[in-house]
Amino acid sequence: MPTIQNYRGIIPAIACPFTRDFRIDEAELRRHASWLAEQRGVVAVMTNGHTGEVFSLTAKERAEVTRIVASELEGRLPVISSIVCEGLLEAKEHASMARDAGARALDVMPPHHWLRFGFRAGHVTDYFEAISEAGLDLVAHVYPAWTRAAYSSATLAELAKLPYVQAFKVGQRDMNKYASDIKAIREADPSKSILTCHDEYLLATMVQGVDGALVGFATFIPSLINDLWEAVKAGDLKKAMKVQALITPLKDAVYGGGEPTGEAHARMKAGMYLAGVIKDPTARPPTEAPSEAEMQALRAALDNAGLLQR
Repeated sequence: MPTIQNYRGIIPAIACPFTRDFRIDEAELRRHASWLAEQRGVVAVMTNGHTGEVFSLTAKERAEVTRIVASELEGRLPVISSIVCEGLLEAKEHASMARDAGARALDVMPPHHWLRFGFRAGHVTDYFEAISEAGLDLVAHVYPAWTRAAYSSATLAELAKLPYVQAFKVGQRDMNKYASDIKAIREADPSKSILTCHDEYLLATMVQGVDGALVGFATFIPSLINDLWEAVKAGDLKKAMKVQALITPLKDAVYGGGEPTGEAHARMKAGMYLAGVIKDPTARPPTEAPSEAEMQALRAALDNAGLLQR
């Protein structure tokens, strides 16, 4: 049986607030998680994604972030924790730690040495099988098509056939492959959920017949993203385009017209601060804080959307 019953909707990859001396700010993390739980359309929250600055966190800190969020949201929303590891033994250890911290599912990022060296198809199933020993649902995190860690449509179809893989967080950044991959997953098992993680072009990817969005951008503007999703589901393209017109300047201010980067996550935190979503925009080094010009772009985009608070 799935350990999470519903993946269809908006799932924010939560940002991790830090104190000025770079410690996890538990009180602010709890407050932010609770705020997300109150937002329309949010069906779960994911910890330890790129937006959560996972690569700056130790293994114990990753489990601690999940523990804090899961305890805050107990009885309200399930928590998914990302697994970002290089080998099977480490991945199994992280999976057990996340489960014990309260995670109800695990988002599986590809090992990052695959970005350099690539992989064989068997490596993928071996990796997922090892992580599945934790007894939780798995979400396959699909990397951009231009990387050597990208999965083929055939590999995604094989993952869709695995009983413990319940959802796909798809971020190919290649619309032809995106369409092909959605088709392959649907044909392999139409019950599996497909979620866009294309933060920087949501409307174009939502209309491809997916089940929602699992994006870091939703830790910042969950209401706007849900409005967009509801318009898409209703087939109201004009309304969807109006909502996207509010999102686009924010997207440009955060992502700069490109894919997410470490500095984009710092810009997002700054935007969250300006919108009154978090109390401090501190990001861990070596990620750099936004320049004054970038702050001005964020202020203008938030003002345009009616969200500027500071």
